[in-house]
Amino acid sequence: MDIVKTAVDWTRAEMLSSSFFIAFGLLFLGASFGFSYLGKTELARAYVIPTMVAGSLLLIIGGGIFIQSYGRVTSFPAAYGANPADFLSSELLRAEAVLGQYRIAVFRVIPLIIVACAVLFALIDSPIWRASLATTIAMMSVILIIDTNANTRLAVYKTKLEQAAPPE
Repeated sequence: MDIVKTAVDWTRAEMLSSSFFIAFGLLFLGASFGFSYLGKTELARAYVIPTMVAGSLLLIIGGGIFIQSYGRVTSFPAAYGANPADFLSSELLRAEAVLGQYRIAVFRVIPLIIVACAVLFALIDSPIWRASLATTIAMMSVILIIDTNANTRLAVYKTKLEQAAPPE
């Protein structure tokens, strides 16, 4: 098995995933401008800033993942060529660490944020608060969907790395 090709393929899939963050960020920003220009009610106008903030955050997340992944793709062949065993062990350690972070952030914290926002949404009547809470639920849902897919891809990648590792 060509471990460099596997690593590059996984990283390119991460870059594709980052483009979804960017696309949703642009959609949120578009919604913000739409609410700004077309919003007639107080509630519609209340969505302007929350959707702008959510869109900006999603753009930052997507851009950060893309830039980091792009740097990794170009460094894989050299890192593997220098020391294949170190490359494999560092990728395994990194994959395990990221999977642990996903278990906490994506599968525990984000759902709790969504539930807390939903409860507060039912209790608060202020338009700006409702808009902020609804936008937070939407943004966290986008992150949850994209990162659930990324988690599955990373688990498959880690399995392939473990299969390529020499027995200890």
